[in-house]
Amino acid sequence: MSRRGGQTSDDDIGAFRRALEDAGVKRLTVNRANPGKPRNKQQAAMTERRAAATAAASTQLVSHASDGRVEAVRPSEFLDFAVTDLPYRTHTQLKRGRIPWEAGLDLHGYNLDEARTELERFLHDAAANRARCVLIVHGKSRSSTNSGLTDYPVIKSHVNAWLREWPSVLAFCSAREPDGGTGAVYVLLRRRPSGTPFP
Repeated sequence: MSRRGGQTSDDDIGAFRRALEDAGVKRLTVNRANPGKPRNKQQAAMTERRAAATAAASTQLVSHASDGRVEAVRPSEFLDFAVTDLPYRTHTQLKRGRIPWEAGLDLHGYNLDEARTELERFLHDAAANRARCVLIVHGKSRSSTNSGLTDYPVIKSHVNAWLREWPSVLAFCSAREPDGGTGAVYVLLRRRPSGTPFP
């Protein structure tokens, strides 16, 4: 095969086409892309239903909080959690209250289901607003033993469990006294996609 000035001879083109045919490559008869349209009305209806279900699911809040049993914590227990790759300095600043919180949620007066719904909505809103740190007041009151209910702080215990499961939570810890002490937590949120390393 000879090439002169970047041009290909007719012999070269013919040899190339024969090699493709010998390899089983067939020439396209239609020069249009397949848009992937369903072949019949039933497939079209199924595709439409799937698209509608996907759109409906994306508008609903996805629950990251379990309904399972949680470990009871004491009313005055200091809560502390951090993902393994969180820098020590950042965790220390959070515990000292040196990262200013940008939004707060008070869960006093809510039952367990309402508290979970409010917490999830609050965390979604905080993520949408790219908040770095928020304050959640869970309280530390105990239910009355005379009423037959548990004697540990139910909301506090559940918040402790729920926040550990939430994908955008990097760390949380009990707040300083001016912000609620062991009746509240500072929550440090991820502002970039999960898996992105820290600076």
